[in-house]
Amino acid sequence: MPTDPLAPAPAPITLPGDGDWLDWVTRRCHDQLEEARRQVGLVKAGSSDAPVVLVAWNKAETALANAEAVALWAEVHPDAAVRDRADDLGQEVQKYVTELGLDRDLYAVLDRLATSSDLTALDADARRVLDHTLRDFRRAGVDRDDATRDRLRALSEQAVKLSQDFGRTIRDDVRSIRIAPERLAGLPDDYRAAHAPDDDGLVTLTTDYPDLVPFLTFGSDAEARHDLALAHSNVAWPANDQVLQDLLAVRRETAQLLGYDSWPDYDTEVKMIGSGQAVADFIDRIGEAAKERAGQEVAVLLERKRVDDPTADTVTGYDSRYYSEIVRREQYDVDGQVVRTYFGFEQVRQGLLDVTGRLFGLTWTPVAREEAGTWHGDVASYDVELDGTRIGRIHLDLHPREGKFKHAAQFDLVKGIAGEQLPEGVLVCNFARGLMEHDEVVTLFHEFGHLVHHVLAGQGEWARFSGVATEWDFVEAPSQMLEEWAWDADVLATFARNEAGETIPAELVAAMRRADHFGKGLYAVQQMSYAARSYWFHAGPHDDLTAYGDELQRRYSVIPPLEGAHMHCAFGHLDGYSSGYYTYMWSLVIAKDLFSAFDPDDLFAAGVAHAYRDKVLAMGGRKDAADLVADFLGRPYSFDSWAAWLAE
Repeated sequence: MPTDPLAPAPAPITLPGDGDWLDWVTRRCHDQLEEARRQVGLVKAGSSDAPVVLVAWNKAETALANAEAVALWAEVHPDAAVRDRADDLGQEVQKYVTELGLDRDLYAVLDRLATSSDLTALDADARRVLDHTLRDFRRAGVDRDDATRDRLRALSEQAVKLSQDFGRTIRDDVRSIRIAPERLAGLPDDYRAAHAPDDDGLVTLTTDYPDLVPFLTFGSDAEARHDLALAHSNVAWPANDQVLQDLLAVRRETAQLLGYDSWPDYDTEVKMIGSGQAVADFIDRIGEAAKERAGQEVAVLLERKRVDDPTADTVTGYDSRYYSEIVRREQYDVDGQVVRTYFGFEQVRQGLLDVTGRLFGLTWTPVAREEAGTWHGDVASYDVELDGTRIGRIHLDLHPREGKFKHAAQFDLVKGIAGEQLPEGVLVCNFARGLMEHDEVVTLFHEFGHLVHHVLAGQGEWARFSGVATEWDFVEAPSQMLEEWAWDADVLATFARNEAGETIPAELVAAMRRADHFGKGLYAVQQMSYAARSYWFHAGPHDDLTAYGDELQRRYSVIPPLEGAHMHCAFGHLDGYSSGYYTYMWSLVIAKDLFSAFDPDDLFAAGVAHAYRDKVLAMGGRKDAADLVADFLGRPYSFDSWAAWLAE
C-alpha cells in the first residue's frame, strides 16, 4: 500500500507557542480521538477487502497515537492547569483504548481477515500488523466472558489513574536540605558559586539532579551526603507507597483474569526474553557473573574510606560515588573536576548533534521558537534531514524546572507515517546549564539515541511499527550502544574543550576509559537489585515494600540499603517498565554485541554505520528484534561481547 509519490511532503504540527495551550491540547486530543472513532467505524463496516480494512485500521492507530501523545504535556508543560488537563485527557484516551481492545465486533472483522483468501494482497508488513493486532486483542481479553471483560475494563481505568498519581507525586515532590556554606567543601567552584547562602546564611540543596549528582560525587561532608541522599530516597514517600501497592494489585489481578500465572508472565509474552522465569534466571545469571568483581571493587572503596575513617566497616550508597571518584583520581589519575571543565553544556549539545549527524548521515537545522511554537524558552528545536529531505523534527527540553519530569526520557510527539505526518520527538532531561559531568554526557548520548531511533524509524507506512516500536527489552540497546561514542578520544576531540579552548587530551580520555572499568561489577549488581525489585514486586504480593526492597538490595548488591529510605516510591520505572527493569542489562548485552561490528579505530566508518542505521534503526518494529540484530551482525546475538567487557 504505497503512498502517493506526488503528494506534498508532510509538515511538522503547529504548536501554539505563547498562545492558548489549554485549548490547543484539548482540541488536539479530542480531534484525534474523533478521527480514531471515525476510522474504527470504517473498519467495522465489514469490508472483506483486507487492504481497505487495514488502511482504515492504520489511520485509526495513527490518530490514537496522536491522542496518546497528550501524556507529554503532563510531564513538561510549565502551566499546572495544562498538566492537569493533560492527565484528564490521558484518562479519556486510555478509556477508549481499553474499549477498543474489548470490542468483539471490531475483533471479529479483523479476525476474519486472518483466514481470508484476500491475504495474498497483503505484503509481509501488513500481515505482521494483522498478526500483532489480533494478539493485542487476545491480550486485552476480548475473548473473555462479559463479567470478566467488565472487570478488565475497570482495572484498566484504575491502572491509568494510579500510574498518573504515581508519576505526578514524583514530579511534584522536590525535597531539600539546608547546610552551612562551609559544608560545600570539595565541590567545584562553579557549583559553590551557584549555591550562594540564603538570607539566614544557609545553602539550599534540592533533590533535582543538578544539585544532587555533583554533591554526591564531590562533597566531602559525609553527613551532608547522607542527608541529601536520604532526602532523595524519600521523594514521594509515603504517598506513593500505597499507590504502588494498589497498582501492583491491579496488575496481578489483570494477569490472573487473562489466564497468566503472574504479571511478569503476561508482561514478557511480547518481549525478547519470553517468560517471567527467564527474567528471574537472567537476574541471577548477571548477578552471579558480576558478584566476585563487585566484591573486589567495594573492598577497594572500603580501603580508601578507612583512610578518612579508620573505624569504617561498610561502604554506603552515599559513599559509593564519592569514593569511586577518589579512587579514579588517586589510582587512575582521573580528576572528575578537571574532566568536567571540557564539557560545557552548550558545546556538548552541539557536539552531540555533529557526531550523530556525521555518523548517520543526518543534518540538524535549528528551528526558531516562534516557528516551532514550543512550550518553554529552554526548548531547542531542530529539523532533521537525510539526503536533503526533511524526515522529522526534534525538541530538546534539557534543564529542570518546577513541575517538570524529573528524570531523562524520550517522548513521542508525533509518530512518523510516510506521506502523512513527520515524526517528532521530545527529549526531556534535567541537566545543569553550565559544566556537565562526563557521566551526564554519556546519559545525553544515550537518551538522544532514542530520539534518533524514533525519527529514522518514522519513515514507514504503518503506525504499529513507527519509531521505537520493537520489543521493549530491546529498546535500550541502540541507546546504550551510542554511549560508546561518548568514550572515544577522537569523537570527544570534536567538541570537548575547556574555557581556554584546549581540546580534551587523548591521554586523559584513555585514563577515563581505564578508570571506567573500575565499578563495572558494582554497577551490574546494583542494576540487578533494581531489576529484582521490578520483577519480584510484580511476581507476588508483599506487605512491606520497603523491607522487601531492602532484602533484595542485600541479596543482589554489595552496597547495603540506606536506613530510613523508601526508594521504591520514586522508582518511576516501576510504572512504565513494570516488571521489566531487567531490560537495561538485557539491552546492554545486545548493545555490546552490536558495537563489536564497528571498527574502534574509526567509529565514523560510513559502511557499518549506515548498515546499522538502515538494518536496525530505520526498521522500527517491522521485524523481531532478534532478526534485526542478526540481519546486521550476520549471526544471532550472544553474551560473548558483554562477558569480555565485564572481564576487562
